Amino acid sequence: MTSKKHTVRVTILNEEYAIRTETSPEHTKDVARYLDQAIRQVMSSGMVVESNRAVVLAALQITSDLFEARTWLDAVKDSIDGLSDFVRPLLPPSKRAV
Repeated sequence: MTSKKHTVRVTILNEEYAIRTETSPEHTKDVARYLDQAIRQVMSSGMVVESNRAVVLAALQITSDLFEARTWLDAVKDSIDGLSDFVRPLLPPSKRAV
């Protein structure tokens, strides 16, 4: 069963967009605000004037952040798995579920 789609109006670089999404309106607005801030940060660096280039550079930075977060999450999962493997034999047999 799919969630009900909402139309959410967001503003990015002073342009309004109507986004159809299954996520909550608050989440969609937060994402749009984050993107708007990332683009404006690139533009405020003074190295980029064209908004289309700023959008691409902001998208690359956000994607890089996502990849770093995924790598960190994988490392955390590996650490938890290692800790579980270490602790499991120390537990009573009835608590050693895999």
